[in-house]
Amino acid sequence: MSDVRHVLVLPDRDTAEELVEALRTRFGISEEPQLVRDALAGEDDAEDAQWLVVLVDEEEALDPAELDEFAAEFEGWREDP
Repeated sequence: MSDVRHVLVLPDRDTAEELVEALRTRFGISEEPQLVRDALAGEDDAEDAQWLVVLVDEEEALDPAELDEFAAEFEGWREDP
């Protein structure tokens, strides 16, 4: 079993939460993705934080290119591991 992870970067928490709900609908994600606040270097203001959605894809069933397009719909992107 491999430990494949996908990291989607979103501009704010609300958008990240919307993406998680849409992931369940579009990709049938059953395991809860992890939401992580990622403060930009040198920024103290919470408004300057990005949010990461971390997906564990043990079966490698998710297409990275499709996830990248999906994240773009939410003004985000997929980080390469």
